[in-house]
Amino acid sequence: MTSNGTSYTLALGGVHHADGYISTGHAHTPRRLVGGAAATLRGLGLLILALLAALALASSARAQAPVFLGAADDFGVLGASTVTNTGLTEVTGDVGVSPGTAVTGFPPGIVNGTIYSAGAVAAQAQSDLTAAYNDAEGRACQVDLTGQDLGGMTLTDGVYCFSSSVGLTGTLTLDAQGDPNAVFIFQIGSTLTTASASSVNLINGAQSCMVVWQVGSSATLGTTTAFSGNVLALTSNTATTGVTVDGRLLAQNGAVTLDSNTVTRAQCAAVPVVSVPVSVVPPSVPVVPPSVPVVPASVPVVPASVPVVPASVPVVPASVPVLPVFLPVSVPVSAATSSGTANDEAGPVVNVHGAPGASCVPGDFRLRILVRDASGIRRVDVFLDGRLVERSTRRQFYVWIRAERLLAGRHTLRVVAHDREGNQTVQTRGFTRCNRPVSPPFTG
Repeated sequence: MTSNGTSYTLALGGVHHADGYISTGHAHTPRRLVGGAAATLRGLGLLILALLAALALASSARAQAPVFLGAADDFGVLGASTVTNTGLTEVTGDVGVSPGTAVTGFPPGIVNGTIYSAGAVAAQAQSDLTAAYNDAEGRACQVDLTGQDLGGMTLTDGVYCFSSSVGLTGTLTLDAQGDPNAVFIFQIGSTLTTASASSVNLINGAQSCMVVWQVGSSATLGTTTAFSGNVLALTSNTATTGVTVDGRLLAQNGAVTLDSNTVTRAQCAAVPVVSVPVSVVPPSVPVVPPSVPVVPASVPVVPASVPVVPASVPVVPASVPVLPVFLPVSVPVSAATSSGTANDEAGPVVNVHGAPGASCVPGDFRLRILVRDASGIRRVDVFLDGRLVERSTRRQFYVWIRAERLLAGRHTLRVVAHDREGNQTVQTRGFTRCNRPVSPPFTG
């Protein structure tokens, strides 16, 4: 080996120099080589730490907190002067107006929620809408897209601003890159207009509840547009014929106009829950035995005879499956059955849509649950294999069963609805998870 013009040859016990042999007096060590290697490793370590810190700072600088809607969160449609509808519109979520009082067109339109015509609830929702609008408007712009049409773009999370109007012709794709908490904020100085048949497509975990459109004037959604996100318009919102909205149409100072639309109040996914045993390593097998110092002078940090985690004790035993994630969704599924009678003597009427049939379930499926009772609904509980996975006080809500994460075999869904008179109705659905491999939990 050659360094600075001097020849070295690695040898057991030391280094042979061209002019002689270097020795420590006790054990021969390659001093120059060891010292140089250590310095190199320290330098690489510092470089890696610097890169990681830079990446962390860049990530934190881009990440955004969600825009809090407050009382407006319960509304699918909220106007200031009027809410008007033409045709067979269906709104999942509350519909309200304040300070105006006019809500027209329901029926023939359907509201899977409550209609608030002025009053304290709608007024509070309007107040919270103003706060949310100001929050979204006040975020620091990260990417200026002024003058560009959103059609054909694929955007990751962040704050995008437009000094004036913006249009959408075609498809806009929002990519969360695997982060369900990714926030997308669009600051629009004037109007938002979509062309007919345009769409906002969410991929890789993006959620419509995390998408905010802060519109400085009014929003107009062209016919058959499939739109995602919460539209916070300073003036008004207009959804033309056939528009579907996975989100909310909220107007601060003007009207919301609907025409044969489907508006579904966006709800964020629940946080995944993983079941881990309380004692991963049994008490009888200590990680570091009491008789061995934590860092003894003559004993390795981890003695070869004392494994940190014995091979026979898995970190997550195979008998403890990872619990499925239960996601509220906003896509109605057809087919229904019902039981019970809505009166003071009987339990609520319960309709469960989307329950699997006799065939086995290969992957995820969604449930739409509707409940009605003359005395009112106190609560509805949904259980999977005896474990509570959803509780709601609404007459309609959605649950996404992540069956792909379940073990193969038979599973049971149970819906228990309670009315305000103390009566209850129980509906049970069984399904079979297909016998195919389930990915084991990651244990490091």
